[in-house]
Amino acid sequence: MKLTKLFGVVLALTFISWVSKEENKTEYHTATTVAKMPFKFGVWITADAKRSNENYALEFEKYKSAGIDEVLINTGTDPKLLKRLVPIARQKGLKVHAWIMAMNRPGDSIALQHPDWYAVSKEGKSCFTTRPYVDYYQWLCPIRTASRNHVLGLVEELAKVEGIESVHLDYIRFSDIFLPIGMLPKYNLVQDEELPQYDFCYCDICIKAFEKLHHKNPKESHNTAIDMEWKNFRLNAIKAVVDDAYKIVHKYHKNLTAAVFPYPEMADHMVRQRWDKWDIDEVYPMIYHGFYNEEVDWVGYATKQGVSDLKGKPTKLNTGVYVPAFKSGKELKEAIVLAKENGAIGVTFFDGPALTADQLQTIKETKASLK
Repeated sequence: MKLTKLFGVVLALTFISWVSKEENKTEYHTATTVAKMPFKFGVWITADAKRSNENYALEFEKYKSAGIDEVLINTGTDPKLLKRLVPIARQKGLKVHAWIMAMNRPGDSIALQHPDWYAVSKEGKSCFTTRPYVDYYQWLCPIRTASRNHVLGLVEELAKVEGIESVHLDYIRFSDIFLPIGMLPKYNLVQDEELPQYDFCYCDICIKAFEKLHHKNPKESHNTAIDMEWKNFRLNAIKAVVDDAYKIVHKYHKNLTAAVFPYPEMADHMVRQRWDKWDIDEVYPMIYHGFYNEEVDWVGYATKQGVSDLKGKPTKLNTGVYVPAFKSGKELKEAIVLAKENGAIGVTFFDGPALTADQLQTIKETKASLK
């Protein structure tokens, strides 16, 4: 009997050891694959249809000569303009991503014909008429069939454009329940708690959908800030839009990428965005250290946190940095190196036109030193 038990213990320990080795092999393989990938550099830019092709060719040449590999272009969700710019960028050796403002749709001529599409605050005010923080915050409801289908339709039109690498979602979230701490003085705000004028979406459709699932009305909650079902309902609403977008762009053999808040727990807290749970190919967390009154080493910290939260998933991470926050080329190089050391597959700069000649030279030299 004792021998049987001993054999069982030995067998169990052997199995555990084997599983541990296999897990280590998987982790090693994943880490090795990422390590072997060329570390890429990108820039976000906003296009202007009035500019000439020759003008864009010069801009793209400037980026390429500095070691930039890709441009994420906001064309105002205009496939025609995107089609015009893709061959110019590709001729210069740059990959192109179609950058779209997703749930925040400022000046969207179609959406503006449908006031009911817009997100509603806890105060009961719609983004159609009352916009939080700034006038260009015109957030659509991610639950309403018509508004979400409108966004997904725009995604599909961009996905159809030949030659792009991905459709790149931005503002794929709710409006900020909390602003970055460094931005609060600009708006003369104190946000020590969730404020009703910045808490969305309380439209009739969302309330009804939530009540159907959880048999309660969030408007009657004693404290919605600690109502996890209500919070998850909205996190899942954004996830559902992303997951549908993923299916659409892959139908056209493109990737889905997104600009997101610094790391998942922070994004969850600030803007109802939990990007480590999405079906998505790559994320570009905007690790803008200056916005949060942090030092350059925070770029490494936030990158590591995001990479850790994505562990076991195929999603890759590119660290986004805010160019004006760097006081010197030394700081910019430090941020790039920290991103790479902490598991990012690349660094993307916001935005391309803001890069100075000295910064472009720093990028070029840093890229050469990473080989």
